[in-house]
Amino acid sequence: MSVKRLLTAIVGLPIVVLVFAFGNKYIIDVASAIIAIIAMYEYINCVSKKTKVISWISYLSVATIALIHVIPIEYINIAIKFGIPALLLILFLHIVITNMKINFENVAYTLIGILYIFGFCVFIPLTYSIEGEISGKILIWYIICSAWGTDILAYLVGRKIGKTKFSKVSPNKSVEGCIAGILGAIFANIIFTLAINNYFNLEISYLFITIISIILSIIGQIGDFAASSIKRYFDVKDFSELFPGHGGMIDRIDSVIFIAPFAYLILTMFL
Repeated sequence: MSVKRLLTAIVGLPIVVLVFAFGNKYIIDVASAIIAIIAMYEYINCVSKKTKVISWISYLSVATIALIHVIPIEYINIAIKFGIPALLLILFLHIVITNMKINFENVAYTLIGILYIFGFCVFIPLTYSIEGEISGKILIWYIICSAWGTDILAYLVGRKIGKTKFSKVSPNKSVEGCIAGILGAIFANIIFTLAINNYFNLEISYLFITIISIILSIIGQIGDFAASSIKRYFDVKDFSELFPGHGGMIDRIDSVIFIAPFAYLILTMFL
């Protein structure tokens, strides 16, 4: 592991832990919105190498993450039902108003960016705000442990013994690393479950956690490949140099945000 990569992890890890451990849903909403805005900036900058994105609606969409627990729930429900039709209406209206200076390609890349960044990032604060016997403040760590456990062990094992290349989408990734990543997620989540079962006197099934760890790790790795596919198409190494040794914001959250909606669904249904 490079010195830059290690130092960034040493500085960044405590910040993430402190925010999620001691924050509240409003702080997480704002933090998630800031992360999404940075990620959207990186996406727009990357895509701009080949085409143009409608920036104002892209940034506005991710900024609304900061308001999901401020806006009354009845309006949130309306937005969920009519958000995509309204978004498409606005985007295609741009084509008409600009007399084709904005075209279908611009609309398509704008829509994909919003679905990718907003559509995944919003499940971080939604998971954190889950209320019940096991609160979102606890459940959010299954997303983080799944992503981090996967990334760390996949990286270490892939560098040491990774020989069998997995896909042209990301040539540096190996089958050995991907399998190790799944084991890393299982290990991280089992350790976390052991801790909260003992501390909060819970009875979360270790078999259940093992199964969802496998599922979430695979989804997280697909998220990693998704980000890699974007970078390869636009011929960039990283989305930015925001985190020395780690790349940009999207490079850091690609697996986390892919895991988030599926973790939200599974955890709310079965825990």
